[in-house]
Amino acid sequence: MPFAGLRVVVTGAGRDFGRSLAIHFARGGAQVFLSARSLDAARRVADEIAGLGPGGRVHAFGCDLARPEEVQRFAAGVGDITGHVDVLVNNAARWLEGEDLTAAADADIVETIASAATGTILAVKHFLPLLRASARPDIVTLVSSCGVPGFSGSPAHDAFYAAKHAQAGFADILGRRLRAEGIRVISLYPPDFRNPDPLGPDWDATPRGPGSGLAPQSLIDCIAFAIGQPRDCFIKSFHFEPM
Repeated sequence: MPFAGLRVVVTGAGRDFGRSLAIHFARGGAQVFLSARSLDAARRVADEIAGLGPGGRVHAFGCDLARPEEVQRFAAGVGDITGHVDVLVNNAARWLEGEDLTAAADADIVETIASAATGTILAVKHFLPLLRASARPDIVTLVSSCGVPGFSGSPAHDAFYAAKHAQAGFADILGRRLRAEGIRVISLYPPDFRNPDPLGPDWDATPRGPGSGLAPQSLIDCIAFAIGQPRDCFIKSFHFEPM
């Protein structure tokens, strides 16, 4: 099993790509600590993983990254179970669509920026002691093409673009400052993509190649490749051309 023995935290794992990541890591033998804004949603995914048979252990947590006290509780809860974390995957981010700045409610704008930008920073801050206790710590952040300067090819709201630019800037300085400690910071910048059910028939049938769009398995493969490299190999980022 490629991830046997690894202890992996995945935020935003209650659905979509976060769920796919959690299932993939667990199937590969990792002990997975997954969170979702709703504890019920996190438990549903944990139950799905447990039902897959032999593999990694899984623990479910409720955590809204837009609420600092919940991020602290999440990290503390993981710390009660394990003395270290090998991989932190910052996947959670609230999606907000719409090209009209004025069309979104103020509360939605605040939540969008807080979940992806502030939430990512707080998650790293509170999990950093557990990462520092690992012999092979990696921080992986699912940014987005929306975090690339000059990109405008998504129907996402301006607030989502702003949040992703904040994530990108944070990952950049974090990688520079933590490199001396051997903590690798890896960012992925995918365009908008479709995420079929990883336990359904469409997952393996997802077309891959020119004109087919980005397959989520390709993102998972990039993450697995990056964290599987020798410790002297620091892969900073993966950028994907929009189709």
